[in-house]
Amino acid sequence: MLTFSRPDPTPLLPRIAAGDADAVREVVATYGGLLLALAKRWSPDAADAEDAVQEICFDLWRSAHRFDPARASERGFIAMVARRRLIDRMRRRSRSLALEPLPEEFDLAMEDGDEPAERTAAALDAREALEQLTPMQRRCLELHLLDGRTHDEVAQAVALPLGTVKSHIRRGLLRARALLTGRGGEGTRG
Repeated sequence: MLTFSRPDPTPLLPRIAAGDADAVREVVATYGGLLLALAKRWSPDAADAEDAVQEICFDLWRSAHRFDPARASERGFIAMVARRRLIDRMRRRSRSLALEPLPEEFDLAMEDGDEPAERTAAALDAREALEQLTPMQRRCLELHLLDGRTHDEVAQAVALPLGTVKSHIRRGLLRARALLTGRGGEGTRG
C-alpha cells in the first residue's frame, strides 16, 4: 500500500495563501507524484497529464486560501481540486467537435463566368435544402452562415445552450450537403 506522507505535518496551503514561494515548491515536491498519478488516469497521453498537473498546481496556488484544515486534510483538499480540474479538462475534450472539411462540390459560390440562370438554379436548390431542415437547424445556420455570428452569439440569439447550437449547425450542414449532393440525408435529421 502506498502512503503519501511527509515529515513536516504543517500544512503547506496556508503558507501558499500567505505568499510563500517555497511552499509552492514543497507542494510540487510532496504531492507531485499524487497529482501525476491522478492526471495519468484521466488524460489521453503523458504530455496531457503533465499539462494537467501544471493546471492543477496553478489552481492550487489560486485556491490555497480556501483550504480549511477543520473540513479536510491537505491531501484530501489537493485531491479534490485535482479531480475537479481533471473533470473540467475531460469535459472540454469531449465538447470539442472533430471537424471534417466540406467537399469542394458543397461550395455554392459561382464563378464569374456562370450564367444568371445557373446562379438562380443553385440558389433555388440551396433554398429547397434549407427548407427541408428543422426550423431550429435552419435558424442556427442562417444566423451563423448568413449573418456571420459566432456559435456563442447564435446561442444567445436563440436562447439555447452552446452545445445544442453547435449540434444544430453541424447536423444542418450535414443534411444540407446530403440534400444538395442528391443523397437525401436520411438519418442526419435531428
